[in-house]
Amino acid sequence: MSPTRSRRRPAWVWAVLVAFLVVPILELWVLIQVGRTIGIGWTLLLLVADSILGTWLIKREGAKAYAALRGALAGGRMPHRELADGALIVLAGALMLSPGFVTDIFGVLLLLPVTRPLGRRVLTALVARRISVVTHERPGPGGDSVVRGEVVDD
Repeated sequence: MSPTRSRRRPAWVWAVLVAFLVVPILELWVLIQVGRTIGIGWTLLLLVADSILGTWLIKREGAKAYAALRGALAGGRMPHRELADGALIVLAGALMLSPGFVTDIFGVLLLLPVTRPLGRRVLTALVARRISVVTHERPGPGGDSVVRGEVVDD
């Protein structure tokens, strides 16, 4: 390992820092700005309305994702897209549970079928970056190639 690599903070440290420090401060700032603009009562009503909308969306999209998962399994194919959608819907539900407009916006973006493919691409890129496959080929029975592999987590 190079000296510069050992001094760098892992990406998860930055993600935790953002999640627990920056996001709550941003949420409070946005809530205060919205409250100043439309009033406290309307702000609270808007928070409740977006929670109700989020709950409805989570239920609807979760049921669709579950049906698609069952269909993929019944059809005998690998449900990679359906599993990714399920993970994104769970993440969206967690975001919608936290009070505030910023996390709710990200939650809704992960819930909507129109914007979820972008989230799926980001999730796939994150997972792919964490997993590297090293393969070794050798002849197998009957002269066919056998590919042996191992997963290397860097």
